[in-house]
Amino acid sequence: MSPDHTDHKDHTAKIVGTVWGLLILNTLGSAGAKTIVPLPRSLIQMVTMGALVVAFALALAVNLHLRIRPSAFVFLLTLLLVPSVISSADLESGFGALFRCARLALFIGTLWLLSRWWNGGLTFVRHHIRVYFAVLGSVAAGLVVSPGAAMPELYGGRLVGALWPLTPPQIGQYAAVIIGLTVLLVLGRRTDRVSAAVVIVPSLVLLALTHTRTATLGLFIGLALAIGSLILTSTAARRFFTWAVVCAAVAAVGFGSALREWFLRGQSQENFTSLTGRAKVWDALLAAPRTTAEELFGIGLGDKSFGGLPIDNSWLAVYHEQGLTGVTLVAAIIIVLGGVALLRPPSLPRACAIFLISYCAIASYTEAGLGDASPYLLHLALAASLLAAPATAASLATPAPLATPDVPRRRIPRWARRSEVI
Repeated sequence: MSPDHTDHKDHTAKIVGTVWGLLILNTLGSAGAKTIVPLPRSLIQMVTMGALVVAFALALAVNLHLRIRPSAFVFLLTLLLVPSVISSADLESGFGALFRCARLALFIGTLWLLSRWWNGGLTFVRHHIRVYFAVLGSVAAGLVVSPGAAMPELYGGRLVGALWPLTPPQIGQYAAVIIGLTVLLVLGRRTDRVSAAVVIVPSLVLLALTHTRTATLGLFIGLALAIGSLILTSTAARRFFTWAVVCAAVAAVGFGSALREWFLRGQSQENFTSLTGRAKVWDALLAAPRTTAEELFGIGLGDKSFGGLPIDNSWLAVYHEQGLTGVTLVAAIIIVLGGVALLRPPSLPRACAIFLISYCAIASYTEAGLGDASPYLLHLALAASLLAAPATAASLATPAPLATPDVPRRRIPRWARRSEVI
């Protein structure tokens, strides 16, 4: 391979990593806690939307020939645009619904362009960890600069983003995802323990400071399923699973009261059983009257709220905004990804995919985002890239010309051969 070709390949890889980072920036959102330096929401939206436009432009620049790989995940996401546009077209949710549809279309288009590099490798996992670790670094910096702003009373003393507006569930989600992926990389011997500790230890501290129950449960259950898929083929996975069970038993006995207090977050039993008031919003949403069109296609993409309160459930948010059609498509996404993961032979990429799919499925009960451009869709896109079959070099290069059938050789008489010599 020539040096020029190698340099071009490295340059392309850097651009692809940049595109992935810009997609993550776009999904950070614009609503959250008050920051140390007040940031106008319009400025934050300009940055996040600008990141998506630049990501699409860069992805198109490195894939001008529009070579894409077949992907059931991205195809189902594309179909999800249909109920989104149908329900948003009547402007019941305002012009913002059409804007969100355009954003979702650009997001999906970027994923189609990136699908060319989905080959079952761990490259995108490393991009995922690095970018989210940088985001958590900004959270830690805000905590050091202004502890009061980073853990305000408005959020019950839970950790928020003081430099960029991030809520406790967001921070908990990012921390849990990169902890789980890094643990799996260590078990698969794809990174050293020192580098892993640099990521895992501070992320665990930030996760604990957010008091995010959903992220914590998703981390432990997702890791248990992912490591369970490696137990038959990995000695390190069996050893880690055994030690994890022992440590969990010791922690449950020795620190049971402290863990219970952390889990309850000082809430009353009634508030805890109603999922911090979420159940009341869910009951009201399900009881609201709907037309047949709204039942099938929803009311259009919005801010994932009902009656001014957050829905905080992916399935109900999709039902509210994209109807039963949207719920069916989102369910198909989870089922298809889960089914493909179960059919793949045991491997580290498969384990990472199982962790991401199970985490998103668990978080979907108390967090919204599966029906719109969000970190959860990026987690699932990463899982889809891990489950993709390795691409051959020929499939990514210029298509080979059509083969011509072999023409049988004609027998040349001796007198004709003599005349040729003459």
